[in-house]
Amino acid sequence: MGFFGRKKTADPPHPRKEPRLEGPLTAESLGRVFGGCVDYNRRSVAVGGNESLRADLFFLAGMVRMERVSDYVLRPLAQNASLGELGEAVAWEKMRTGALYNLSVEEITTLDEAAGALVDGNCLLLFPGRERALSFNTGTEEKRGIGDPENEVSVKGSRDSFVENLRTNTSLVRRHLKAPELRITEQVVGRQSLTPVDILWVEGIADPETVAELTRRVEDIDIDALLATGNVEEYIVDDLNTPFPLALHTERPDRFCYGLAEGRVGLLAEGLPLGYLVPGVIGDFVRAPQDRSENWMIASALAVMRWLCLLTTLFLPAFYVAMVNFHPEMIPVRLALSIMAARRDVPFSTLFETLLLLIAFEVLQEAGLRLPQSIGQTVSILGGLVVGSAAVEAKLISPAVLVVVAAAGIAGYTMPSQDLAAALRLWRLLLTVLAGMAGLFGVLAGGAALVGHLAGLESFGAAYLTPFAANAGEQTEGNTVLRQPLPDDKLRPAHLNTENRRKQR
Repeated sequence: MGFFGRKKTADPPHPRKEPRLEGPLTAESLGRVFGGCVDYNRRSVAVGGNESLRADLFFLAGMVRMERVSDYVLRPLAQNASLGELGEAVAWEKMRTGALYNLSVEEITTLDEAAGALVDGNCLLLFPGRERALSFNTGTEEKRGIGDPENEVSVKGSRDSFVENLRTNTSLVRRHLKAPELRITEQVVGRQSLTPVDILWVEGIADPETVAELTRRVEDIDIDALLATGNVEEYIVDDLNTPFPLALHTERPDRFCYGLAEGRVGLLAEGLPLGYLVPGVIGDFVRAPQDRSENWMIASALAVMRWLCLLTTLFLPAFYVAMVNFHPEMIPVRLALSIMAARRDVPFSTLFETLLLLIAFEVLQEAGLRLPQSIGQTVSILGGLVVGSAAVEAKLISPAVLVVVAAAGIAGYTMPSQDLAAALRLWRLLLTVLAGMAGLFGVLAGGAALVGHLAGLESFGAAYLTPFAANAGEQTEGNTVLRQPLPDDKLRPAHLNTENRRKQR
């Protein structure tokens, strides 16, 4: 029995029809496939002005650039009188081998291929009575312009970012990483969306087993549509039963290319303005892209600060609840008297008001993200200043709890990865509840459970607690928390199992 007492039925089968479209490649078949589509167009053209030799041109309006169709296909087709003087077979061969001014031409023999070519932005040329067509690349290539990265601020690095067009993204990678050893393979994912997905790596550096494993996982994705990041990420990670990210994503091509040069394997998908890098370990999510642009001492100090902020956002509310409720002797006397005086008229327990503020903090953050930018900033200011101050003045919460929750929230914003920050917020709530139930013992038990959970995670064979954990018996050297001076950083990370460990002389 299912939920609400309904009888649970077995999942229906998920058959794959091959080929998707049956029938000969004719004008009538294409008309049936795209019947009722207002953007489907068919035009009959006299080849070389010879009315006795006509060909049909097919395209989808909006998917092709009209100037390309007119200048590179229609004009030479209609004005090249020599084509009209040839027979149909000879004219066909001439057009296939370059009589029309187009960079890419392909001969298509099936209805499946013809429909796919039209959707991709190609135009088709078909002689009546022949069950084959010529496909010309005349796609519109309309896309969002390359702009500054919005979520990963670049201080001293490049200011270009990935866009939704896959070929533009691969060109950005090629411009940053000009090595001819860069390999790009492509697969099509999604039965209805037919989304191209590219896998990128540098041959001779990346681990071939990681490349093969990522390729296999992408091949195993059998869904209707790949339209969101979750359609990729949740199918390629090792473990779904964790809130912690296992694949590093970035919208900056320079960071993506640095990962490839280190020995990671990348993934780009059509429609997603970001790229994935695997394996991803916890050290990667705490490291910021600009760390390599700063002086090594400044970058090391910032890295230490981030790790301390990670512990602060995770444990500060829990420690406060545990000390106030169970271990007041740990608090200095004057601070304890101040906290007691502030809580004298508050009707709620410390655990309840801490959880209430933590949840209110999440609600305000979600409201600020979902509303338009101008309204979202107003909501954040009203919630943080007006509502928070009014709650303290109304004796609904104590000032100490407000300070603790605000400090923990601000510390969480220092995480370069928002996925990691979200996982820390979830565990922060759990640790606070454990602290309210069992004091410091509950906090330590929750911390031990967290370490055990992280120790059991892997990303494509790499221990998730890298750089603190050993990989295949080899401890990761250097760059654990502090950043080495770049001239001293001779080797690629051991956990990547690269074919060539040395990265500079």
